[in-house]
Amino acid sequence: MLDAFEILTTSGVVLWSKSYNSVSPNIINSFIKDVFIEDSLATAAGASDTASARNPTYRKEKYTLKWTTAKDLGLIFVAVYQSLIHLSWIDKLVDNVKTLFTSLYREEFTKPLTSVIECPFDDYFNRQMQELEKQDAGITTRPTEQVSDVVTSAPKTEDHAGLMAPPPMPMLLRTISKQTDGENTSTDVTPLPTPDSSRPATPSSGVLTGKAGPGGRGSRRARKGLGTPTQSTSNVPTTKTTGKKMRKWDDNGLEDDGDDSVLDYSAVAADGDSDVPYEAQKPGIEQDSWSRRTAGGEVVLKDLDEEMNSILSAAAEKNASSAENTKTSTGGIVSSGFGAVSGLFRNLVGGKQLSAEDLVKPLKDMQDHLIKRNVAREAAERLCESVKRDLLGSKTASFQSIDSVIRVSLEKALTLMLTPTSSLDLLRSIAATTNRNRAAATSGAGQRRPYVISIVGVNGVGKSTTLAKLAFLLLENNYRVLVVGGDTFRSGAVEQLRVHVKNLQSLIASRQTTGKIDLYERGYGKDPAHIARDAVTMASQADQSSDSATSFDVVLIDTAGRRHNDARLMSSLEGFARLANPDKIFMVGEALVGSDSVAQARDFYNAFGFNTDGTKRGLDGYIVSKCDTVGEMVGTIVSMVHATGVPVVAVGVGQHYPDLRTLSVGWCTRLLMQ
Repeated sequence: MLDAFEILTTSGVVLWSKSYNSVSPNIINSFIKDVFIEDSLATAAGASDTASARNPTYRKEKYTLKWTTAKDLGLIFVAVYQSLIHLSWIDKLVDNVKTLFTSLYREEFTKPLTSVIECPFDDYFNRQMQELEKQDAGITTRPTEQVSDVVTSAPKTEDHAGLMAPPPMPMLLRTISKQTDGENTSTDVTPLPTPDSSRPATPSSGVLTGKAGPGGRGSRRARKGLGTPTQSTSNVPTTKTTGKKMRKWDDNGLEDDGDDSVLDYSAVAADGDSDVPYEAQKPGIEQDSWSRRTAGGEVVLKDLDEEMNSILSAAAEKNASSAENTKTSTGGIVSSGFGAVSGLFRNLVGGKQLSAEDLVKPLKDMQDHLIKRNVAREAAERLCESVKRDLLGSKTASFQSIDSVIRVSLEKALTLMLTPTSSLDLLRSIAATTNRNRAAATSGAGQRRPYVISIVGVNGVGKSTTLAKLAFLLLENNYRVLVVGGDTFRSGAVEQLRVHVKNLQSLIASRQTTGKIDLYERGYGKDPAHIARDAVTMASQADQSSDSATSFDVVLIDTAGRRHNDARLMSSLEGFARLANPDKIFMVGEALVGSDSVAQARDFYNAFGFNTDGTKRGLDGYIVSKCDTVGEMVGTIVSMVHATGVPVVAVGVGQHYPDLRTLSVGWCTRLLMQ
């Protein structure tokens, strides 16, 4: 099984890491020292980027390390596993991770003067592990022969104190100096001779120090990392910094004895020019990175599996004609946390009919595993009952492992729960309404009404940001969007929407789109239900067949966050649904919430009362935000769907406007089973 995987720079800063078992930092430190500093492997330092299978294998103590480099970015990719285990898929994993990571974050590394970089890579790595597991037909075994690659064992004196180790958070990257014209941009993986210039300014807590040598002093670099004072720094004068100057305010809320400095940074400058919005300063958004265009011309969201597969397919096509393209073996089962569950079944022989007694203990451990993945207890119990009904009385095949039986059964239960029973094609519904409105405007008959979407949820889950992401998707499909400031309680809510609208207007101005966006707001303290009704009425009375300033295809209504267990706050949602009469009501829930997501989903689902025809008016879908922050802890998605049966429309995977993806049931299932 894989023990650890690390992505680090040639200067020793870890950008991303994944650990399944505790591995001593001395293993990676020795690898860097022997391979890249002392050049023990003759072909390592001077060779160009090669596949992992072509690089010499490195062994240290009981571990084997497979590695590859990206010399143009100065990156090293290292996989660590125990030498007693033979992993036939390890080379493919290292090469695929290198391809995905460099494709996703190349622009971040090539920016001049970059000092901070974020690398949310857990989802891509986890899916790669699962894909390799599915491709494998056997179980990891002990190797039957020696590896043909050149193997270099580290010397017995293993305490190389002072080698740089990763800081606790993968957020630091040394500043990249701006390249001049004609300068070679490739970076040699061999560190510079001078340690001080080749290492970033990381805190002393991020420096690993080995055990002291025979003399007890340790190395000079280790003492320097611990902050030991030296003679060269003892005479440096210290300057006392002044604190922040406190402002004084008079009874009218105005600044008293101020320096006439401008405090409202969102105001227009004196010369009439305002600052360029933040999003407008960012590089252009490539449409292929977050969406795909259908045969009918619609821009639809990608799911995470499509993004990963497209990157790997492009890399495979690029390497197809390369002389260094070698066929690496695939396969192998990756042991993981879920393996502990299936391991309980291995005492059952093939061909046995499973009884209730055989399933009690394994199902209990399976339930505990799901709860650790953030699945609510009642949802985990429902899944286990489904697996029990599926397996009880079944007979295992002679050559079929119980491991595969459990995985298939749980996969079936999760797929059945997460797969929607109705269409989630939001763009098709909007297109039908828009076409009907334009036909009615042309003929002069029929009621013209835009498509209305409302966003609800508890406080702080990202409703306004999610609304802006939806608006960006609609603008890419050339729709005219009206954003309604329905949060009249939270200070700054209207201003936040105003900034989003301003940024989106700046983005579409530089893109080939005929969409437009505007904001409807009436300040604070007003009834949000009446504001929403007036906004819909204004958009309904406009000429939908023209491009006038008051013609809109879609109305997006923001609402105030509220506690789901506060009956007074929740009661106002029924009147809101009656007056605004939205076509879709989406609840935004965050992936971090845990088991409380069940109560939140049920309370919001039951808060909207009934329609005029007596049918229940509930939620139409969930949008789960902050999925990029929880790794494999995606149980909230299962809990919310279990609570009401309402499907998940999309998931949020970042803080920028394109960071919205459709839910991939396979992606969610693999993470929960990991």
